[in-house]
Amino acid sequence: MKLAIPKERRDNETRVAASPESVKKLTALGFDVIVEAGAGLSSSVSDAEFQAAGATIAADAAATMGDADVIFKVRGPDADEISKMKRGVVLAAMLNPHQSKETNDALASAGVTSFAMELMPRITRAQSMDVLSSQSNLAGYKAVIDAAELFTRAFPMMMTAAGTVAPARVFVMGAGVAGLQAIATAKRLGAIVSATDVRAAAAEQVESLGGKFVMVEPDEGDTGETAGGYAKEMSEDYKKRQAALVAETIAKQDIVITTALIPGRPAPVLVTEEMVRSMKPGSIVVDLAVEAGGNCPLSQPGEIVDVDGVKIMGHRNVPGRLADDASSLYAKNLLNFITPLVDKETGALTIDWEDEIITGTLISKDGQVVHPALKEGAA
Repeated sequence: MKLAIPKERRDNETRVAASPESVKKLTALGFDVIVEAGAGLSSSVSDAEFQAAGATIAADAAATMGDADVIFKVRGPDADEISKMKRGVVLAAMLNPHQSKETNDALASAGVTSFAMELMPRITRAQSMDVLSSQSNLAGYKAVIDAAELFTRAFPMMMTAAGTVAPARVFVMGAGVAGLQAIATAKRLGAIVSATDVRAAAAEQVESLGGKFVMVEPDEGDTGETAGGYAKEMSEDYKKRQAALVAETIAKQDIVITTALIPGRPAPVLVTEEMVRSMKPGSIVVDLAVEAGGNCPLSQPGEIVDVDGVKIMGHRNVPGRLADDASSLYAKNLLNFITPLVDKETGALTIDWEDEIITGTLISKDGQVVHPALKEGAA
């Protein structure tokens, strides 16, 4: 079977869907791996390294994907890329399916069997395939590093003969994978860290990393999370009470990092314009949800906005700002996804269409969009 790794063509995408290590293991599984020329350059992987790992280098997208049985990508394909795929090919990528109906339909019409890796169910045996966790972990780290670079003061307390430098105060909103890594990174740099989350269960994790947990009492019987472990949208009363507490907290912070995302929905507004204007000049807001609408209405994708001296950072594709590690981890996620699907005797793909990993991620099959949440009329 041929497995293709094309060059990414979406704007601001620096990652690649394979690493030399994953190519070696895919080859050992029986795949003929074809990598498009230059696919790994933005992730510091040369064609020669892929070749040494066992891959064949193809000149362009058509030669890479034309007769491939499996295609690994980072981002969803555009119309031109889909036109180069043969019917029946298996595609695994981050397809952003809730916001990409046109792509979902195009993949179905082209006869592509597509899997959205970001819809991986949160179950124990799928942890090593969880692309949201691997990429969000890096995003949380990079958010703090980016903030530190822009911040005009030091993070740790410093006692010198000339006087004492007060530590920076960092407030992390959302204690998922990205938020927890942001907390850990800010603490390592010496900041005083606090955090909030709608999930009461997050308190223990925040405190274990040395942060102070800030949260109003939840509605009775409400855990603040979905059955899949994601933060959910809360009641209007909860939102009002939480906003009041957050407003009071933010006014005292130097750096605010927002990480809140609700799968399939626009990012919730956490930091209002009024809150931003309550912060001291020189303070920073890092909005990791900017590409999903933003946790702050003043943030702009790809820009650093200045509001009366408060800088709001809205970098696109934050994991891609650490392209080498992001690509390596993502490639391992894909390898772990495909490995159980390969029959050890024949080397052919043997997919259990009833498996919850498959049903959770499968977008299109046999000419139709099949994911329950994406079918016509789905709520």
